[in-house]
Amino acid sequence: MSVNHYENFPVASLLLPAPLRPAVRAIYAFARSADDIADEGDATPEDRLRALRAYEAALDLIEQGQPAESALFQTLEQTIASHRLPLTPFRDLLSAFKQDVVTTRYTQFGDLLDYCRRSANPVGCLMLHLYGEATTLNLRDSDAICSALQLINFWQDVAIDWPKARIYLPLEDLQRFGVTQAHIAEGIVDHAWRRLMQFEVQRARTMMTGAKPLALRLPGRIGWELRLVIQGGLRILERLEAVDYDVFRHRPKLNKADWILLAWRAVRMGHA
Repeated sequence: MSVNHYENFPVASLLLPAPLRPAVRAIYAFARSADDIADEGDATPEDRLRALRAYEAALDLIEQGQPAESALFQTLEQTIASHRLPLTPFRDLLSAFKQDVVTTRYTQFGDLLDYCRRSANPVGCLMLHLYGEATTLNLRDSDAICSALQLINFWQDVAIDWPKARIYLPLEDLQRFGVTQAHIAEGIVDHAWRRLMQFEVQRARTMMTGAKPLALRLPGRIGWELRLVIQGGLRILERLEAVDYDVFRHRPKLNKADWILLAWRAVRMGHA
């Protein structure tokens, strides 16, 4: 299992109530297709941005109460209307995807968190709205969990992002620990690299564990879904530690045996 906000999207989860599945599929289709515009294929940056601006224009039509022009947005329009979903999360996602086209480095951790705020947090926000649980406290903890999941995915995918000319590790952290871009380009795992990754892993773990009470507050299926997502993210961090942070030769992923452990840990969360 890769831990990111799309692959963790509970599109076909048995824990997802059947009445919400069409809505989740519609949101996922929007997010996945827009993300592919920013990342996949050999389109030029100008073409990618133009296509993403077309998505923004389609959202404008929905906001103005005008009919959508494509099947994807017709379905999304119905979903937004039926569940009274806010448009801001959709716009935030598009903002992040546009940023992916033009930004390949993040100087400070705060810059990276701002990206996570728009690339990951909207997913949790929309799920809470679907379940009628979008309180201020819940949204705060959801943001922390979603951002932590995004960071975990970045730490997991350092080697995958490099051929795309992207580094999501904050440059200020590289400098602090004496790590250069050559470490990533050449797959160097030395003391400096391990200290950097240990710091980043603990940073993500702290964010995730600090927001765990959300999974215990949410009732029923959404609570259990979130428990598994949280435990999956934390397990990936353990996997990173188990390979001594060598993400270049051992990309962490979960196997079938891990899911038994995750289920047990999800149950134990209610007794911690």
